Amino acid sequence: MFDIETLKFDENGLIPAVVVDAESKKVLTVAYMNRESLKISLEKGLTCFWSRSRQELWLKGETSGNYQHIVRITADCDRDALTVEVRKDGPACHTGTDSCFNEVIYENAEEAAGIFSLEGLMKLIEGRKTEKKEGSYTTYLFEKGIDKILKKVGEECTEVIIAGKADDKKETIYEISDLTYHVMVMMIQMGITLEDIHNELASRHVIDHKVKQEKMTQ
Repeated sequence: MFDIETLKFDENGLIPAVVVDAESKKVLTVAYMNRESLKISLEKGLTCFWSRSRQELWLKGETSGNYQHIVRITADCDRDALTVEVRKDGPACHTGTDSCFNEVIYENAEEAAGIFSLEGLMKLIEGRKTEKKEGSYTTYLFEKGIDKILKKVGEECTEVIIAGKADDKKETIYEISDLTYHVMVMMIQMGITLEDIHNELASRHVIDHKVKQEKMTQ
């Protein structure tokens, strides 16, 4: 068991805690803990902080219901700061937003453009629907509608099967990427989000359930 007495609390007996979403790795908030609030956090498995403005303990979610379930707490190399990875029941910020960090002070557009994420791709695809771009294949799919989109999804499924059957890893990766893109177009057309898929998979424990389903049908 980690000895919290080895941590370096400041002259006010506090240590900064950077709260991070355990799944998205997004920074949610920065708060402070003292020895007592850290002990409560460890005992309950819920974030508890020390409010510097109110000068009292603050169990996140106690009044709002937006509890933060602790997944992992780590200390930095100097042991004078913490990161707290959590699964949250609701907004992290008192304003009702997902994170306290929403105001962009500076952004390097060129560098940001080079960072790929599925979330970023979804936004880009959605932009081709809301703000149609001439000559865009994605815009073309949205203009043709769901039947055309579904046809492309079906075609790409077949391509994945053919590449997989040929045991061609490089081609299979290529075709899976094509399929993923077209499925994302379909998702946007139908109003389905990445979070919807994430939540469904998380709730199903898909690996174990699928095996059970196959056994039941035999």
